[in-house]
Amino acid sequence: MAPTVPPSGTGSPTPLGVPGPASSPVPPATPGGTHVAPPPGALRPGELPSVHDALVCVALPGLTVSARDGQLTGQGLHGVYRSGRRLLARCQLRIAGREPLALQGGMAGADRARFVAVARIPGDTGPDPAVAVERTRDAEGTERITLRSSAGRPLRLPVELSLGTDLADLAAVASGRPGPELPPSVHDAGMRWSGPGGRYAIVAADPPPTDALAAAGLLRWEIDLAPGGSRTIELRVRTDRPARPAGQAGAHPIAEAAAEGDDPRIGPLLRASVDDLRALLLRDPAHPADVYPAAGVPWRCGPATAESLWAARMALPLGTRLAASTLRTLARIQLAGTGPDSGRIPGPLRDAGPHLPPRCTGIEATLAFPVVLAEARRWGLPEQDVAELLPAAERCLDWLRSAAGDDGLLPDPAPAGPARAETQAHAHRAAVLGADLLEACGRPGADGWREWAAALRHRFREAFWLDDRSGGRPAAARAPDGRPVPQLGGGAAHLLDTGLLGGGRTAPGLLDKSQTEQLARLLGTPPLDSGWGLRSLGAKEPGHNPFGHRAGAVRVHESAVAVTGLAAAGYEKEAVSVLRGVLDAAESFGHRLPEMYAGEQRTAGSAPVPHPAACRPAAVGAAAGVQLLVAVAGVRPDAPGRTVALHPFSSAPLGAVQLSGLRVAGEPFAVRVSRLGLGMVEEAADGLQLGV
Repeated sequence: MAPTVPPSGTGSPTPLGVPGPASSPVPPATPGGTHVAPPPGALRPGELPSVHDALVCVALPGLTVSARDGQLTGQGLHGVYRSGRRLLARCQLRIAGREPLALQGGMAGADRARFVAVARIPGDTGPDPAVAVERTRDAEGTERITLRSSAGRPLRLPVELSLGTDLADLAAVASGRPGPELPPSVHDAGMRWSGPGGRYAIVAADPPPTDALAAAGLLRWEIDLAPGGSRTIELRVRTDRPARPAGQAGAHPIAEAAAEGDDPRIGPLLRASVDDLRALLLRDPAHPADVYPAAGVPWRCGPATAESLWAARMALPLGTRLAASTLRTLARIQLAGTGPDSGRIPGPLRDAGPHLPPRCTGIEATLAFPVVLAEARRWGLPEQDVAELLPAAERCLDWLRSAAGDDGLLPDPAPAGPARAETQAHAHRAAVLGADLLEACGRPGADGWREWAAALRHRFREAFWLDDRSGGRPAAARAPDGRPVPQLGGGAAHLLDTGLLGGGRTAPGLLDKSQTEQLARLLGTPPLDSGWGLRSLGAKEPGHNPFGHRAGAVRVHESAVAVTGLAAAGYEKEAVSVLRGVLDAAESFGHRLPEMYAGEQRTAGSAPVPHPAACRPAAVGAAAGVQLLVAVAGVRPDAPGRTVALHPFSSAPLGAVQLSGLRVAGEPFAVRVSRLGLGMVEEAADGLQLGV
């Protein structure tokens, strides 16, 4: 599906591998440079239509966005989309001349929604409706409308569907400029619309309608219902680009894992996370065997380098095939040559909040590449895949060495941007895990990278730690002139994300023991821990905004990183607080975690507030649900060493937990954690031993 225009600062509308700043829809300009008035209904720059309460069905490149009453009115973002184009904007049902009374609408899976209504018919004398109406709609544009009669007499009901579309791009619809509705023509058992460039859409109905009025876009039936009987009308939306969800060819790259236990939320959370990850997969057109996750729906349906890698990393417990294909896709766009950008993965700039200039997602992806490859190998990535991808990882490391400044810190964006704490954490993790990867594969340079990482740790502890009477804090960044940027937010959790080494060990961190303890304490305080997860900027920091996507909103990825990092460092109490907050938020969102939500302080009886620009489903949100539950069990595999270690939460915050259908060393893996916090492997690959 084509990328859409995102909200300012949240991503990029450019295709994979094409760098560029984040942008927003703007009114057209006249030759003199002044903007003309936007058309009626158009949104202001940066403004997005409201969809946080919509039902979004996804199986990319198919997508449908529906209101909870099931009627598609053509307003806002509602409609059926295929590969970034709206094929059907209106689908309004009337029975006996009236719209059904909507009773319920909800998701029945990542790719389908279900709506229940009742219809009043002539002759009804009491309050009880005689006809129930059930509609199901999926991401590929198939809709089934079933009428069920409870009347004591035969019924003949006129049923009417009003259809229409504009064949507009999703980006145009999102910016409030979809274009006029196109005139339809009768086509076989339905309607057809034609647009510029040979574009078209067809809606076919089964059974064929009794009557079709092209001028009004109407399909009509006379439906006979016997007492207690039912009839179904099926609609199928077609175009010249048939939907082919990326996960349907061959064995699925994401395992069908399951969870159960004392906490009834963990099963639905893992199921929704797996379903959403599967629904968000895109296929590389030039290399159809490779799939990778889109950033999220509906605002960023296209690929995004950093989010794709982070999602693939967090989803490693579901198998390594997604990581391998994502890495291969990014390796193909890695910059070549001998210049200063050689080895870097391109990516757009992304807003970094009120205190720092935009950062480069390409740098983030470049530093994540060797980390994901190294950890995928620990989870069981076949050695032939490791050997294929290792040269690209080495080029990423070569770029890191050349891009680091004279002070040993990495500017972002290079070469003249500020040195961000989060970027130094990514660089340190890449160096440490890269050294582990090089040594394991018999490649030179491992000792040099360990020395480089040790020097970065020493420099970071001197340059970034700001002492004060409360115990100090890490600076968010150091400006090019050396001035520290002292604001603290949830991104500091990346300082605790050290990565996975052999034998179930975690890598050394950037902070020393006392600094780690102080950061853990800060992450557990109310200014950062909202009760629903970590704020991206502390509540007491200047510029805090609970709806600021980098200025105070809860970003689920940062909270998941905090849970695993705090637990690995031995600060389980703080980890459990963040874990419970995110799980409670997930329940409020129907177990479908968005990429972010408002950082409002949790109070008794409150619920997390949606963010209007959040993607839901989102790759990092779905994958975070997997990482959180695996973190509770503390699974740390070393497939090459044929061991797996368990470090479950000793306090068993969710009671007894069982995870099954995971993948370690390419085989099913199941683990159980008791109410006493004791872990037990219940299923594993032959020869896999329990490590320390």
